[in-house]
Amino acid sequence: MTTIVWFRQDLRLADNPALFHAAAQGPVVPVYILDEGAERDDAPRPLGGASRWWLHNSLAALDRSLGGLLLMRGDPSTILRDLAAQTGAGAVHWNRCYEPQSVARDKALKVSLRGDGLDVRSFNGALLHEPWEIETGGGGPFKVFSPFWRAALKHPVAAPLPAPSLTRAEGGVSGDTLDSWDLLPKRPDWAAGWPDQWQPGEAGARARLEAFLADGVGGYGSLRDRPDLPNVSRLSPHLHFGEISPRQIWARVDIEAQSRPELHKDLDKFLSELGWREFSHHLLYHFPSLPQDNWRQAFDAYPWRESDDDLHAWHCGMTGYPFVDAGLRELWQTGYMHNRVRMVAASFLVKHLRIHWHHGEAWFWDTLVDADMANNAASWQWVAGSGADAAPYFRIFNPVAQGRKFDPDGAYVRRWCPELAGLGNDIIHAPFDAPPETLAKAGVRLGITYPKPIVEHATARALALDGYNAVKAVNANT
Repeated sequence: MTTIVWFRQDLRLADNPALFHAAAQGPVVPVYILDEGAERDDAPRPLGGASRWWLHNSLAALDRSLGGLLLMRGDPSTILRDLAAQTGAGAVHWNRCYEPQSVARDKALKVSLRGDGLDVRSFNGALLHEPWEIETGGGGPFKVFSPFWRAALKHPVAAPLPAPSLTRAEGGVSGDTLDSWDLLPKRPDWAAGWPDQWQPGEAGARARLEAFLADGVGGYGSLRDRPDLPNVSRLSPHLHFGEISPRQIWARVDIEAQSRPELHKDLDKFLSELGWREFSHHLLYHFPSLPQDNWRQAFDAYPWRESDDDLHAWHCGMTGYPFVDAGLRELWQTGYMHNRVRMVAASFLVKHLRIHWHHGEAWFWDTLVDADMANNAASWQWVAGSGADAAPYFRIFNPVAQGRKFDPDGAYVRRWCPELAGLGNDIIHAPFDAPPETLAKAGVRLGITYPKPIVEHATARALALDGYNAVKAVNANT
């Protein structure tokens, strides 16, 4: 029987359950559908610019691996029905997505396609465990990460599936060309240097995992917080686009743990980061308004402020706080920001500037190559204090102290804020405290070559705490 395999966030051949089971039934018709129907309630959120760049390159890699991938644009419900009629397919397979719009769309699609007499099957190709499989003792969803992960660790992880042998379906169905989708930036090409940073696709994902296990995992438990060091996996975009599965990572790490038992603490910590990804999808599935609404409703009372100038300065990495600015410039230039710096930069926006986390979430969605609805929403709400298992409202990262602790030699700041490169390690994270002669010797002119701070830390912290008192008052009255 011919089966249509609808690729989505699973752009790989190995451990792809939809593809594996389709190949076992007979010829396959592999298709990717670009759904940009913003006017439909069940349409996915439009991709950000960085994600569009990654998608283009990932689809090109998948096309090469498959020996041909059908590309179509429009409403999947119409395209899949027409494609089944054109190819004589008797089945449609896909791997599940967990964004609220995708869940609603896929449920309706199953009903409609089955009504046409098609065998429709969906699979888990994106998570270690389905969001509904990990439950509290009372049968509900977890709201705190640590007990969630302890419960998840009690569930066995399925072994990854091999890449199947494929027979392509005969037929002359034509689709779009990848270039016709205009996914790549052109005027200007702000991603011109990204191919030097990234290798989208299944082969790139495998290479990145092996490089991390060879050179980056030793000391990961503590060194992962150092943006000046290479002790992070940078697998997040590969995971989001499904170029590698968490099951594949789990199995490979298990092999590494057996051969290098001295690294078990670092490997366990690395796997717990997969756990946070799982927890974020768990939250999004059970609380589908997470990307829009404060998870803790009391935070609706927080007195956010609007400032286009401050938001623009944050976007551009021109806040006057070098550790924050370095992160935002790294993001703009590479489509990525180190996780420790993400927390500090996000805290600065919502607590120093008191700008709603929605603005930060939207910026990350547009500029991150690993933009993921579940991770993005859960993490921004964690930083803001409005989410599940959130950081305490009174935890307001001092960007100077954070820089000195996690970039002690100033290497990260010097890389992304080169105008400060001449400053010594003792002052590079707080140039506004440097004597005029020190700044002059380093060629730094505050307000000209590098901005003065747009807010003063102690004042901003006090104002943020005043805002959180309004939230506490709501909590006290409910």
